[in-house]
Amino acid sequence: MKAAVSYEPKTPLRIEELEIDAPRQGEVKIRLAATAVCHSDLHYLQGDWIGNFPMVAGHESAGYVEEVGENVTLTKPGDRVIVSLLRACGRCYYCTNGMPNHCIGTFALDTESRLRDKQGNPVVQGVRVGGFADYAIVDQSQVVQVSEDIPLDRAALLACGVMTGVGAVVNTAQVKVGSSVVVIGSGGVGLNAIQGAQIAGAARIIALDVVDMKLEAAKRFGATDAINAQREDLRTVIKDLTEGRGADYVFVTVGSTSAVQQGLTLLRRAGTLVIVGMPQARATAALPVIVVANSGLRILGSLMGSSRFSVDIPWLVDLYKQKRLKLDELITNRYPLAQINEAIESMEQGKALRNVIVWE
Repeated sequence: MKAAVSYEPKTPLRIEELEIDAPRQGEVKIRLAATAVCHSDLHYLQGDWIGNFPMVAGHESAGYVEEVGENVTLTKPGDRVIVSLLRACGRCYYCTNGMPNHCIGTFALDTESRLRDKQGNPVVQGVRVGGFADYAIVDQSQVVQVSEDIPLDRAALLACGVMTGVGAVVNTAQVKVGSSVVVIGSGGVGLNAIQGAQIAGAARIIALDVVDMKLEAAKRFGATDAINAQREDLRTVIKDLTEGRGADYVFVTVGSTSAVQQGLTLLRRAGTLVIVGMPQARATAALPVIVVANSGLRILGSLMGSSRFSVDIPWLVDLYKQKRLKLDELITNRYPLAQINEAIESMEQGKALRNVIVWE
């Protein structure tokens, strides 16, 4: 398997060749066709989150099932599939209560890697996939079949960024028709939270960012208002746009604790703050407890959009086919695997909504 890439935090390390084991019980081997560069990958590669190295990052993927292990019943060789970091055992408390994104089941892949370097040493499959390589081995619960009428570079986007943003609105917050929504951050996840608010029937969708290019994108993705947070008094502007009350919902899609604190100030009484973006591992935010209690505020966390992978992906694919969900417009550039560092650098510099590594 040629031209795979792994990283130490902040220090690129190119591995010219990797060996991949055969899939074991319940596992499938995927020949990758596309993997998008997600900010979660950047967090791991930069050392913001705790992780083991050397690592092959990449987790927003799609490709073809090439081989299956014993007792695989959910897919077969030749299937076109979306690959997610979410694993679901189907038996634990969370799986049986409709929250498979919080599965606590035990998987061999939690402690074992199917990748080896040329010396036979294990290489970590980052973010449970290791999608910046030609092949990946994942649990069968991590794949969902998709039809021929959605290109795999678009399908890959559904595996994380789209599912996370749309799901935060539709699943976690369950935004009501006619609501006012503020989305802090207009990157890949934020744009999909905006799309989710439009799908949910929000009347006012207010995008906040500090990059004008991203604010223009927010308008294309359904924002009714796009505001540069560095140039405006946000509390005043948001109240003016919401009949003096403040927003019904605020979604923080960036990994910033200051954005969380700011988001609380933009809510109406009894409003809902949803934390979607993941900050550094040890980040904390001060909580104005009396304000939260006295104003009846709700604060919700949203992991992967509270998604049920096998249910939500087919729904999102249908929305795309109906032209109610933008995917083509999310892709800024496509790169071959050999140019992975350029794709990552472009994302780090805020020049891209989503860059995608493609094999086809």
